[in-house]
Amino acid sequence: MATTAQGRTPVHLWIVGILALIWNGIGCYDYVMTRMRDTHYFESMMPGTDPNEVLAYIDSFPVWAQSGWAFGVWGGLIGSILLLMRSRYAVWAFVLSLIGAVLGLGYQIANPGGPAAMHEGAGAVMPYIIIAIAAFLAWYSWNAQKKGVLR
Repeated sequence: MATTAQGRTPVHLWIVGILALIWNGIGCYDYVMTRMRDTHYFESMMPGTDPNEVLAYIDSFPVWAQSGWAFGVWGGLIGSILLLMRSRYAVWAFVLSLIGAVLGLGYQIANPGGPAAMHEGAGAVMPYIIIAIAAFLAWYSWNAQKKGVLR
């Protein structure tokens, strides 16, 4: 039996929505700490890396890549909230988030300068994981809207 917008919220929507809210909340925290230029944050995230080198690298990004990052994280957070509210606008927010992630992280992937910690180990694969999760959330919300779960 298919769940409609008038029926109960499917359990998987709550699971995906809450996990998406946590995930995108972490992204927003990272964005805010970076914009506040919190060197202690970078020291804890990348021990042994000069925080000022990381900030200089991020500052060197063109405005479109930095804007993409902002749209990516804030669009994801708004999309997560809208998904939990079962709003059809979650689809648009997640699509905006995906476009932002591709722009911001795509620049980072294509221009591997800056601190080694951002391009080795977890730093090397994280941009791809972020883009994959953004794509999944856009697909998931679109599919939920198509099935009538979102209003």
